[in-house]
Formats: sequence, C-alpha cells, structure tokens
Amino acid sequence: MSDNAKKTNEQNNGTKSQSFLAAIFDWANTVAFAIIVVLLILTFVFKQVTVNGPSMNDTLQNGDRLIVTDFMYEPHNGDIIVASHGKEYNEPIIKRIIATSGQSISVDYDTGDVCVDGVIIDEKYIKGKTIKLSDPIKFPVTIPEGYVFVMGDNREDSIDSRTNVIGMIPVQNIIGKAIFRVYPFNNMGQI
Repeated sequence: MSDNAKKTNEQNNGTKSQSFLAAIFDWANTVAFAIIVVLLILTFVFKQVTVNGPSMNDTLQNGDRLIVTDFMYEPHNGDIIVASHGKEYNEPIIKRIIATSGQSISVDYDTGDVCVDGVIIDEKYIKGKTIKLSDPIKFPVTIPEGYVFVMGDNREDSIDSRTNVIGMIPVQNIIGKAIFRVYPFNNMGQI
C-alpha cells in the first residue's frame, strides 16, 4: 500500500471514530435532556401522594398511591383533591369537593342527605351514612369566596368540613386534583 493510501485510510478511520463519538455524545445529550424534562414535569406539574387512612373508602384505600396535579386546576364539585391542612395534620388530607365558592350546603343528619344549592346530590360513591361529627359546623352554610367544602367518601369514618376541626379548605391549600392511581397495580387507572 502506498504512503498516500495509508494516510487516506488512517484519515478515514479517524473520521469514523470521530463520527462514532459524536453520535454517542448526541445520544447522551438527548437522554440527559429527556431525564431533565421528566424530572421538571414530575416536580412542578405532577406529584405522587399516598392515601393514609380510611376516610375515602371504598373509592380509595389506605396505601393507594396517586398522581395529583395542580396544573391549570380549578376546583369543581366531585373532584378528589389533596390539600395541606397544617393546623391539624402534618400530612396532606385527601377528600372530595362537595361545594365550591358561593354555593350553599346543608346536611340532613336524619336521612344522611347532602344538599347543594337546595338540591340533594347523588352520591353513589359514599360508604355509610353521612353522620354528625363532634364540633360540627352549623348548616346551612354558604361557602365563602376562595374556599371549598370537602368530605370523605367514608362518611362514618372521615374528619372533614362537617366539623370545625377541619372546616372549609382554602383553595390556595389545594395541592392538586387526584387524576390517576399508580398503585396497587391491579387497581391502576384514572380516578
């Protein structure tokens, strides 16, 4: 092989090595960028919480892991939310929104009926009868601006807005709406 052919062959091998290293570098940059994007989304858009206690039975069980988001979230009746409630609990609470700002709510403890704006709401998701809790709020009540009224689905074993211990939840304390159950795997799915 001539000297020129050897130099050309060496240059081609060097170029191939550089191309291979450049491809690996581009691939590593793409993977690193994807990981950063996923971490940012999980940090700022979605959060994972674990259900603690029986207050949302049978809809949610103790130990269920949920994905919640507050991205462009506006509270609506029926939403399952996670809210901080630092004055009584160190951990966030998980409840269902029953009424929002401006709505009037009343509870008939004899029948267990819950009325929002004078209409009995259809609550196929509840477990047990809606009972009177200790230190109850006085009904009927209109939800003030910037607050929501929440209750657990397990009405006989839930400390919620029916009592002054929890009271109404400021909208600013809502961590997010529960949108997906990720664990247990046999119950994985949209909430």
